[in-house]
Amino acid sequence: MINKSCDIGQATIEFETGKLAIQAPGSIVVRSGETTVLVTAVSNNAIREGIDFFPLTVDVEERMYSAGKIPGGFFRREGRQTEKAILACRLIDRPLRPSFSEGFRCETQIIATVLSVDNQNDYDVLALNAASLALKIAGVPLESLVGAVRMSLIGSQWHPQSTADEMEKSVFDMVVAGKVNDRGEVDIVMVEAGATESAMELIDEGTTVPDEKVVADGINEAKEHISKLIDLQKSFVDECDVPAIEWVLVDDYTQKEKDDISEKFLEEVTKATSEVDKDVRKENQNRLEEIVINEFVEEDESNLKSIKSAYNALVKETIRSRVVNDQVRLDGRGSEDIREIKSEINILPKVHGSSLFQRGETQVLNVTTLGMSRLEQMLDTIDTVTSKRYMHHYNFPPYSTGEAYPMRGPKRREIGHGALAERALLAVIPSKSEFPYTIRLVSEAIASNGSTSQASVCASSLSLMSAGVPISEHVAGIAMGLIAEEGSYVTLTDILGSEDALGDMDFKVAGTKNMITALQLDMKIEGLPSEILAKALDQAKDARLKILEVMNNTISEPAQDVNENAPRLETIELPKDKIGEVIGPKGKNIRKIEEDTGVSVEIDDDGVLTLGSTGDGNMEEAKIIIDNIINPPEVEVGADYEGEVVSITSYGAFVSIFPGRDGLLHVSKFHSTKRVSDPEKVLDIGQKLEVHVDSIEKGKISLSLKEDLDVPSDAEGKSQGQGKGKKSHNRDNDKPSRNRKQVSFEDDYKKGL
Repeated sequence: MINKSCDIGQATIEFETGKLAIQAPGSIVVRSGETTVLVTAVSNNAIREGIDFFPLTVDVEERMYSAGKIPGGFFRREGRQTEKAILACRLIDRPLRPSFSEGFRCETQIIATVLSVDNQNDYDVLALNAASLALKIAGVPLESLVGAVRMSLIGSQWHPQSTADEMEKSVFDMVVAGKVNDRGEVDIVMVEAGATESAMELIDEGTTVPDEKVVADGINEAKEHISKLIDLQKSFVDECDVPAIEWVLVDDYTQKEKDDISEKFLEEVTKATSEVDKDVRKENQNRLEEIVINEFVEEDESNLKSIKSAYNALVKETIRSRVVNDQVRLDGRGSEDIREIKSEINILPKVHGSSLFQRGETQVLNVTTLGMSRLEQMLDTIDTVTSKRYMHHYNFPPYSTGEAYPMRGPKRREIGHGALAERALLAVIPSKSEFPYTIRLVSEAIASNGSTSQASVCASSLSLMSAGVPISEHVAGIAMGLIAEEGSYVTLTDILGSEDALGDMDFKVAGTKNMITALQLDMKIEGLPSEILAKALDQAKDARLKILEVMNNTISEPAQDVNENAPRLETIELPKDKIGEVIGPKGKNIRKIEEDTGVSVEIDDDGVLTLGSTGDGNMEEAKIIIDNIINPPEVEVGADYEGEVVSITSYGAFVSIFPGRDGLLHVSKFHSTKRVSDPEKVLDIGQKLEVHVDSIEKGKISLSLKEDLDVPSDAEGKSQGQGKGKKSHNRDNDKPSRNRKQVSFEDDYKKGL
């Protein structure tokens, strides 16, 4: 068994192998605090026939027992992956996938099983480091180890591997992954970052604003910790018996095939790829591909795939060279040019808020829906968070790219894009105390040609303002790219889908005019200088400001009130000693308010009551009822009131004269001359009565009637005037003597309560 650890900031990260999962070629247990994750790596030696891609699978298995919980639901076992687990899979996959040897096509699987969580040290960064180490000790051809660290901006300082409690004071969090190049320097390969929910509040209190310079400094500071983690992984591997496996690496084409195609068709390729119109360009490239295939493919078509790959490689090389050397992009734009932008709001009639954002051929339709607190998403996870008030969902239908394929629910990519857009807006979403609604955003990517995720950010911001959600300011997003050739770097603003595929960097930045709210970076090359990254951030800000200008021209501040189709919500902070009275026995009072007024009533754990009405409900009446419970009017002896029967017992009925103020109408007072044997045959729940307050003793109210009730014969007992000569009784008579067998009024009252 091998065990090694190192300190990153105040946290200790420990790696271990040789004890658990001993059949897996690569098995690492990683710990920090009391969070423990088992990460395994397995790769098949044989290549699946006909495969032309690298089949890497990353799975994160969250076990509820890790947090001392039993899963909810009927089956009481873990079901599909949570959103957090899916995002952790993507976090592990993105920096590792480009780190494998070129041509490696063996099926490889990484499984991270969360065994224990302390809800202070997050498992995702730990699992990423352990996955890198597990692959290496399994003998899989990983060209370079990958290290990752979480950086949190607290005050004006960047803190590595902060705990959950420490991150409550953070204004910006990011995960930075990197690898060490041949010069011993750390190359950044991935960044996943975003402002926190409390960012705006913390900034108002004096915390450093996470602008482009501050974020770039944080990425640079992360390199020291990444280097330390990679050194630890290297020393760990040195002590392991790593198997020497001769992996079969696949060449998609030969250099000769590419050179032959270039020699004969380079001019035609250059001409075809120079067409600005996307559809015409695609048609020209496809037609030329057929000509190349007819020229070079052998009769048995044994080299068909390699010729296609060689042709595509030449197309990619030609386009990249044109961008670097001529500074001209596929659609004719310069490197910093943004496509035409259009935006509009309120395009759907019945929804609470809507917008359409278009950038070039990319279109996103966003819809905002507002609801009561009870519509928050309930979370059955290993985290301490049990609900989610603000949600962003992203859909990518096949027609958005002109394709047709089965739709089977959201894929990992859609979950990831939705989470990125959600994180971009999190900092500007108003708090629940300021805006008590549950908020759901849905982005429909109805047309796609480059960065629908950042178009979703823009569309969401517009939609929120149109719905009357008081966000502090607009948030816009832009996708950046990069092409590097022989030491020259060209940073591209607002990349096309094709530029994303042929470029060396995918870089998405969202933010307000002054700060970054979300950032996602994936590198495909080594050795990106820090100054190039800083330049890309500044270039992204210039583009973001231009987009914000267009958005502000459409709508510059939230609507004064929520949309007429949305529910109207009002909150009341209840005194703690009145919460039970408002709720009533088993929620009786709340149900009655909802039935009588048509207004929804919710009370949270802090005693904040929320009233919700869609227009049919009488909000003012509900507020009066609740105010009467909180501040009940004084009941006066001798006064008359209209009351409502709320319960019936064998000895009488309880009548509500004010919310929370019930009095007892004893059975002996139902009629002046008739004796009632069965009160339920005389009165109904909800029946209105004119009552008189006879007395109030120790807070207990005794009532009588202004008029006798109708007593049916089957409810009538022996007359009160018979037998012992008792005189009839109503509120104008003197108080009669009582039969010795009758219980006292106070006993009856207590029994009723």
